Amino acid sequence: AGRRPNIIMIHDESSFDIREAEGVKVPQGYGSHFKSFDGKERTFLAESNGGPSWFTEYNVLAGLSSRSFGRFAYFVTRIASGRVERGLPLALRRCGYETLSLYPAFGAFMSARSFQLTTGIEHFYDAHDLRARDVEPDSFFYDKALGLMAQAPPASPLFMFVYLAANHFPWETQFRPDLMPTWRKPGNEPVVDEYLRRQAMSAGDYRGFIAGLKKKFPGQPFLIVRYGDHQPEFSPHILDPALDEAGVGKKLENYDPRYYATYYAIDAVNFEPVESPAVMDTIDGPYLPLVIQEAAGI
Repeated sequence: AGRRPNIIMIHDESSFDIREAEGVKVPQGYGSHFKSFDGKERTFLAESNGGPSWFTEYNVLAGLSSRSFGRFAYFVTRIASGRVERGLPLALRRCGYETLSLYPAFGAFMSARSFQLTTGIEHFYDAHDLRARDVEPDSFFYDKALGLMAQAPPASPLFMFVYLAANHFPWETQFRPDLMPTWRKPGNEPVVDEYLRRQAMSAGDYRGFIAGLKKKFPGQPFLIVRYGDHQPEFSPHILDPALDEAGVGKKLENYDPRYYATYYAIDAVNFEPVESPAVMDTIDGPYLPLVIQEAAGI
């Protein structure tokens, strides 16, 4: 009953709360990005560490586990394309939603276009469609999202999947130093400082996106859910600096939650997220679609 909120799901590339590692120096105010509208920090358990974002893409769209594919999990989106006909976008379409996806690479990568269309995405925009040049800052995709929302039919609620990429490796080189000329390094090893700089950029771009929603769509309700798709590839090195490669490999193989924990956060504009026992402090990645539907009151 009542007006259904527009739903925006944001794929926050390689992002987790680096304070989980001892001794890392962070800039003042670090951590607020991981908090939800109610001030809580919540944990998202991904199924990969350091690389395959498409594992989590499969989780949050299909609502299923990539691990169930066993040794074929690496190819999960290719295998599921045209076959796994269920998921969050399809569920929302049955509730009258228009469904869009903004993807930062070419749609053929890991059969992303075909897979997402299978799960119920009606309008898929890849890097070519968006006219992205190499890796773009988060603000690029947020601006595109605002533009596409303005073109959407006003009568239908909208589901939009925004896939970010600015915090993708490598961190040995500085990404777009012109965007944060006043940045001061906290004093960690270079890759960690660059990682923190990109996280600061992401947090600032997200605040700008929320401001854009309020300005361009006054009175319209929005539910925004963000998640970190996996930890960066250097995270085991800073979480357990005393472990050698074999020790790290064993922990990854045994799915040590410290290596797979990121975050998920719920925000809202002109909308009060619905309380539900499904919105837990810690969830496995495939449960995010349920959390979204519950928080939206659908």
